[in-house]
Amino acid sequence: MLDLKSLRENTKEYLDLLNLRGGDFSYLLEVIKKDERRREIIVLVEAEKAKRNETSKLIGLYKREGKDVSQIMDQVSSIGEDIKNLEVELKDINEFINYQLLITPNLPKEDIPRGLTEDDNIEIKKFKEPTTFDFEPLPHWDLAVKLDILDFERASKITGSRFTVYKGLGARLERCLISFMTDLHAIEHGYTEIIPPFIVNKESMIATGQFPKFEDDAFKVLDERDLYLNPTAEVPTINMHRNETLTNDELPIKYTAFTTAFRQEAGSAGRDTRGIIRQHQFNKVELIKFTKPENSYKELEEMLVNSEKVLKLLDLPYRVVNLCAGDLGFSMRKTYDIEVWLPSYNTYKEIGSISNAEDYQARRANIKFKRSKDSKPEFVHTLNGSGLAVGRTVVAIMENYQQKDGTIKIPDVLVPYMKTNIIK
Repeated sequence: MLDLKSLRENTKEYLDLLNLRGGDFSYLLEVIKKDERRREIIVLVEAEKAKRNETSKLIGLYKREGKDVSQIMDQVSSIGEDIKNLEVELKDINEFINYQLLITPNLPKEDIPRGLTEDDNIEIKKFKEPTTFDFEPLPHWDLAVKLDILDFERASKITGSRFTVYKGLGARLERCLISFMTDLHAIEHGYTEIIPPFIVNKESMIATGQFPKFEDDAFKVLDERDLYLNPTAEVPTINMHRNETLTNDELPIKYTAFTTAFRQEAGSAGRDTRGIIRQHQFNKVELIKFTKPENSYKELEEMLVNSEKVLKLLDLPYRVVNLCAGDLGFSMRKTYDIEVWLPSYNTYKEIGSISNAEDYQARRANIKFKRSKDSKPEFVHTLNGSGLAVGRTVVAIMENYQQKDGTIKIPDVLVPYMKTNIIK
């Protein structure tokens, strides 16, 4: 979340940056007013407590002198009641401020593109030209049915819409991509491989910025412990270090995490309804970093290169765009999207996002580090990136590597994993 002290001292600058996202953040002016009252109450409570202590001392003195203490007792009681009322008001104000800060997104970084929609994102690099064919290419949902490697109808029978059964070489392709991506990031790029829990608690969702803003997008578990299905590996992996103070020597910490992710996709009705582009359940290989503040943007650029390497090795056409302020994720200050070419859409579609939250998530999750034993704790910067979305990579391979005879060629780098060079 945003730092209240910085918001108080830089209110106009903060509002100007937040307004670039396209929302109305004027409610933060009320937060500033409440914060003024909060600080007043803290001073008043301390003054009243001091007054009560001084008054209470008179009770013993009056008793020793044989004087009536009833009036003083009434004064102490009255002061205590005033303190109680002030503390109730303080509690209400703190809850109000905390909630407003929890629903406020991160500040867009000053140098990212201005704009409100994906049309305002700026392309910064491209790999290969879009795939061309000397035949009429099929969309992946038709290819999959013809080759019997994805079964949408039976998945709908088992569960409902936006679920898929992977079959045969389709299932193997998904599984092999998970291994290929994880091997690349863990062995070549130096990330520590983890498989976190696929169920997370509410505190974890709040810490990374999913709650309370996007609670409707989560699958809640019917359990008294307030648990949710993991929406992305970012959530459990960031929360591995919640309420911890790391040492200077531990940073940067780099994780590559595989999870199956679950999302309600609230608000996406009618979008990408065919195929497996937008599913309620999907697999991801994620990259997570905890860094010192001064190094986080260098680490962001490195993470982008790490994610791009997946598509380069698969020899798939893609581009990288710098997201504008209005298209930025809730918790992020800066994001690069990697978009792969999909012939069925005749355009590039997002296959990964590489983002820097700076200290926004660390402040919510209370993740700090100390530069030395005696130094003051500071918040780390957290970064996360897709390394990549596995289902969308399956789609990209199917559509870009399809052959005239209806088969799908396997990228060379995957042949050792797949034990075949073709899906037919």
